[in-house]
Amino acid sequence: MTGKKGGEVMATQDEPMAISTLEILNVSKAFGDTRALRDVSVSVASGEVVCLLGPSGCGKTTLLRIVAGLETPDSGRVLFDGQDIGQVPPHGRDFGLMFQDYALFPHKNVVDNVAFGLRMRHENRGNSDLEVADRVHEVLALVGLRGFEGRNVTELSGGEAQRVALARSLAPRPRLLMLDEPLGSLDRATRERLMIELRDILTGVGVTTLYVTHDQTEAFSIADRAVIMNTGQVEQIGPPEIVYRRPATAFIARFLGMSNLAEGTVVARGRVTTPWGSLAADASGYQPGDRVQVLIRSEAAALVASDSLSPEGSECVPSDRIAIRGRLVARTFQGGRYKIRMEPEKGPHLSFDVTVVEPMPVEIGCRLTVALHPAGVVLLSPVADAQPEATGRLK
Repeated sequence: MTGKKGGEVMATQDEPMAISTLEILNVSKAFGDTRALRDVSVSVASGEVVCLLGPSGCGKTTLLRIVAGLETPDSGRVLFDGQDIGQVPPHGRDFGLMFQDYALFPHKNVVDNVAFGLRMRHENRGNSDLEVADRVHEVLALVGLRGFEGRNVTELSGGEAQRVALARSLAPRPRLLMLDEPLGSLDRATRERLMIELRDILTGVGVTTLYVTHDQTEAFSIADRAVIMNTGQVEQIGPPEIVYRRPATAFIARFLGMSNLAEGTVVARGRVTTPWGSLAADASGYQPGDRVQVLIRSEAAALVASDSLSPEGSECVPSDRIAIRGRLVARTFQGGRYKIRMEPEKGPHLSFDVTVVEPMPVEIGCRLTVALHPAGVVLLSPVADAQPEATGRLK
């Protein structure tokens, strides 16, 4: 069995490197004047979990439906294990598909819901009733629902219903599992708990998975690799940590909730001029004089001083950090951290997530100093984001 690290599929000593199981090649799709997908290519390795992530209208659900055989691309191909499946009907692909609303049968109990696909296969492939029953109990144990067999699905909580739908999708041992916003209808606490459990289940089974969501936390918690989409195109593909730490475009940065963006100019190796002053940054790949967009990640700052603590402020900043002084204009308590907004001495406002153990000692309107970690200053391409085309109600 293969293991995965950092989004790459790693082989054990006795096994060859896994190859791509699913290949989406140059797929385009339009609905009337709306271009849902434009020349999209994505690969998914055997046993890998890949999330399609993006805002509503970016084309991620349309792409999932094309892979499932529910939509036909205008151009491009979909290969599975090297075979073109464009002419294979949905029921002949042996793929599992789980929707946001779960689509459980309200008149059936848990066992009958999970067994539905297996019994359909039983009629076509001769699986015995005993084999069906054994597989149902196996997947119910896998998703933590042993003992729920006779429960009516209308009596289940949202999280329990989600597990039943997942068990039903896994029961026929699909060659590819596809999930479309599977946690979207759950409350926040249940979603956060199930993100971890769902990741463990998918990787434990080793099923190749294509997962659609608009929620970055969900995608980053579950995926080996994330595919960021925008107006029908792929903006970036990579392991979640790399996508977050090094977003390829300003669109991705903004989509991930990063608002500290401004134009700048590389002036020397490791330095960039910005509206906030001269900042240290990794300028690899850029030359002095290059125009860039400068991103300061929200977690890059630490509160080091306020007027009440030290009138000088910047004297408290470590030598390997960048001091920015200004005035606190807003703060929101979020449990173990504060989200703050400050008006620097120069440049546009900055927003940061500041972790604190004790109550924040700075009141709104007071001056404060933050220390930036240079790794939190990221240089992006200066090319302006393309204006979105009309996307209607596509997902």
